[in-house]
Amino acid sequence: MKKSAGILLLACAAWLGCQPAPPTPKPRAYPRVEWPDRAYTHFERADCPLSFDYPAFAEIVQREEPCWFDIHIPQFRANLHCSYMPVTSREAFDDLVFDAFVIATKINERANAMEEARISNPNGVGGLALRWSGPAASPVHFFLTDTTQHFFKASLYFESRTAPDSLAPIVDFLMTDIDSLIASFSWK
Repeated sequence: MKKSAGILLLACAAWLGCQPAPPTPKPRAYPRVEWPDRAYTHFERADCPLSFDYPAFAEIVQREEPCWFDIHIPQFRANLHCSYMPVTSREAFDDLVFDAFVIATKINERANAMEEARISNPNGVGGLALRWSGPAASPVHFFLTDTTQHFFKASLYFESRTAPDSLAPIVDFLMTDIDSLIASFSWK
């Protein structure tokens, strides 16, 4: 009887050992992105002394101040936060630039790297663009100015906690639209 119990135990062990491994979840994949067609809409309002072209797949959402708004891109759950401030003096201009760099410094603390580029367009608009890689709160900031009367700044944020490497293709896609906005930007 001991011999048959041992054979039975060995047969059960062999049978259990031949069972397939329990299923394990697959790793998360990158989300599939549907790229919208490129087309642009012109932005111009009486309460803002500026104009530019923005993507037709985006919408303007007014914020609390008269010339503060978001360019909301629902498909990517992204917002380009935009704000305009008049320059009233050299000290006021210096304060606006300083504030832009205070925010940039905070973002740079978490980012892997920061790229800085001067901006100039044919309409006499100049400024600076900052782009971060890695786990930054915002991948792109820029400001545009004439240094004497006008100061416009914008920053791109996403409404998600998606990993930066997953967002990188979307940021690259939106950079074409941001570059188009900057190239078409002009003061009234």
